Amino acid sequence: MNIENTKAQMRKGVLEFCILSVLSDGEHYPTEIIEKMKEAKLLIVEGTLYPLLTRLKNDGLLAYRWEESTSGPPRKYFTLTEDGRTSLKELIESWTELTNSVNNIIQPTQKTN
Repeated sequence: MNIENTKAQMRKGVLEFCILSVLSDGEHYPTEIIEKMKEAKLLIVEGTLYPLLTRLKNDGLLAYRWEESTSGPPRKYFTLTEDGRTSLKELIESWTELTNSVNNIIQPTQKTN
């Protein structure tokens, strides 16, 4: 088993969920999203973030607006739509169920090691 590949796949599986979670407290532009993810030790690069933001926008979960910047090009600020908030709520419920189930499986393993 390639453990690094498995870990990378696990991270990729939760990125959209984490992006929605970051945006749950208000609008952010991509650099802010990357910083919040970095603070949480979940590294993401622009080349990964932008396609995810586009997909979430196309799915109706995000909206955006442009704002002029005094220090460079205009910035695109993303925010959750009502569908995005509903999806985030469902993902939180699913995440809680999943982590509880996984913890029930791995806890006996951890006790024997």
